[in-house]
Order: sequence, then structure tokens, then C-alpha cells
Amino acid sequence: MYENKKYNRVFIIVIDSLGIGAATDAAAYGDAGTDTLGHIAQNTQNFNIPNLRNLGIANLHSLHGITPVEKPMGYFARLHEASTGKDTMTGHWEMMGLHITKPFQTFTETGFPKELLEELSARTGRTIIGNKSASGTEILDELAEEEIATGHMIVYTSADSVLQICGNEETFGLDELYRCCEIARELTMRDEWKVGRVIARPYIGKKKGEFVRTSNRHDYALKPYGKTALNALKDAGLDVISVGKIFDIFDGEGLTESNKSKSSVHGMEQAIDIAQRDFEGLCFINLVDFDALWGHRRNVVGYAQELEKFDEKLGEFLKYLKEDDLLIITADHGNDPAHTGTDHTREDVPFIAYSPSFTGSGKLEDTSTFAVIGATITDNFGVQMPNGTIGHSILNQLN
Repeated sequence: MYENKKYNRVFIIVIDSLGIGAATDAAAYGDAGTDTLGHIAQNTQNFNIPNLRNLGIANLHSLHGITPVEKPMGYFARLHEASTGKDTMTGHWEMMGLHITKPFQTFTETGFPKELLEELSARTGRTIIGNKSASGTEILDELAEEEIATGHMIVYTSADSVLQICGNEETFGLDELYRCCEIARELTMRDEWKVGRVIARPYIGKKKGEFVRTSNRHDYALKPYGKTALNALKDAGLDVISVGKIFDIFDGEGLTESNKSKSSVHGMEQAIDIAQRDFEGLCFINLVDFDALWGHRRNVVGYAQELEKFDEKLGEFLKYLKEDDLLIITADHGNDPAHTGTDHTREDVPFIAYSPSFTGSGKLEDTSTFAVIGATITDNFGVQMPNGTIGHSILNQLN
């Protein structure tokens, strides 16, 4: 069926939040002057990302202290987001062909509306505490002792479009936590309260300083509103393997296998393992630590170090690419650690493509949508993109 395909296996690595400069409409989002990767390079001495450099990252985007290479290994371009918003789901869904015109709600600055919390409290039978944007460890240190003592329920958010509920596994109980999250998911399907995900955040421990979140986290995500490139590939009988948050972002739609990651380094180790397997189709990898641990916390040093760790693993990964493999490295939005606030930033993202079979390399034309990624992959396998999707293939430019 796929005898005319150029590549047998395609790997997409999403460096979550690695923007490369303010988008043309950044000012409308309060993000004028942002540049995630540029500001990291500018504020990091001896920043060392040799594999990304060899692929052409510094040819694509001017980076302080990193010179472009004379002959880059890859093709590269800037991608501008066509959709409205700057969140994880919007970026990933657009990559796979969906055009989001109504952004998901975030409640970072204000907390959740009184009406939503009153209904959630009435339906769950629990008093709600928290209701602000916080890191998971901070909110537990502040409120978990109260939750354990009173049976109240910790509800909080972040810079993403999420509603999160904490529950102590011993006193609150997992089943009860999941029940409350299912109610929250139902309520937040309404347009005025619609969030991308509701997340159950179970933890153990009895007092401040001892609380630890467990692996029994559960995400209640929105399904994509239409079929994506992932569905098209799966329906055509191809392998569609996910690593990291991809399962949650697409609520499992269009996937044939999913792999949870403990960290971005672990995600790359999983990718290296998968690269040593035989499969035909797509491996879609999200590396979230850049965003969750460093971007939102405005930690330039941590972000830079995470990129250096990634680059080292990328060097290992490249050794396992075959002549008929294609690698695409990209991002879903920005999260400039030198910017104000804790929110994502509206930026263009990199598109870097590499195959050992390439005879050429260099700059491609910038595009007005992330959806060139899904369109290029389906084109490679001779599969039709679903009706209602956007994007155009640039497969014939990758030689």
C-alpha cells in the first residue's frame, strides 16, 4: 500500500515550549519581544548544543555564542501558528491538522469563577480550598494538612488550560478523587469554563515537607473535535506510537501504542529504544520538562541545562536512524523564561527535518501553520488527510 513512500519511519520530537521568537501577533497576547531559545542562549555562558547546531538551529535562528554551521545536516523553517491561543493542546492539534479558532480557557490570573466552584462543591459534597495558580508541590505544602484534617478538596490551576484536584490516597481515596474529577470534567465542558484537561493529582504523606505525588495521576482530556493525521495513519494500518504527554493531549485518539515518560531524559531514552525496533509509521514524542519545570518557573539556567541534556540524548538517538527514517524536531508554543509572568508565550516554533538519506539541506520557506507536519507525514505514506483539516505537504522539499 505504501510502496511509493520515501520514509518507512517518521519520528516527531516536540521540545515542549521551545519558541524561536515572537510571532507577528505576539503583542495581542502580551508577548511582544519574547524569544525562548534566543534569551536562553543570551543568558547562558558556554551554552552547548552541538547536535542541534549541526542540524541547523543556529542557521535558522540567531543565537548568542553559537555560530551557524557552514553545511547543516537538516532542512529548517519557522512555523507560525494559525490557530488562536498558545497552549499545548492547540499547538499539537494544529500540527496534526486541526485549526483552533476558540482558545481553551485559562484561569491563571483569576482562579476559577465562583459559579463553577459552587456547582462543583454542591455536586461533590466537598468544600473547595485553593483556587489559584500554583505548582503541585507548593499547593500541597500550603493546603494538604488542611485537606487531610477537614476533608476539604484542593482545586488549583496553572498557566495551562487545566483544572487540577489533589487528593490524599489514604484519607481522600483514589476512587473519590476520580469521582470528583469526573464531575469537574462534565462541568468544564461548558464553553465559558472549557479547559483542555482536568487532572487528578493523588499524593501520600501526612505533613508539610513529606508530601509526594504518586503515579496514580489521571488526566481527563478533551478529545480532538475532529479527525487528525493520527487517525488517518492508524486507520490506514500504520503504527502510531506515542511517548510522553501525546496520549493525554489527544485523549488516545489515533494511537496504536502509548508510553508514559517520567522525565524528558526518560522520554528520549524511550525514543532511542523505539528507534531500535521495526515498525512502519509514526513515533510522536513530547518532552514536557522544558515547559513544566523551567519555562513556567522562569528558570533560564534549568531550561538551558535541560536542552544540553536533550542534545546529548539526541546524539545517541541519531545513531539509530536508518536511511529511510525521517526525524522532525519542533515545538508547540513558547515559554520564554526571561519574560514576565508564568504563562506560555506566543512565538514561532522551529521545524527541523533530518534523514540520513538527505543529499541537500538548508533553509525552507517559513509557513503560516504548524499543520505542514501532519500533512507531510500523511503524504509520505500516501494517506489522505481527514476532511476539514488544514496544512500542506512539504515532502518534496526534503531530499
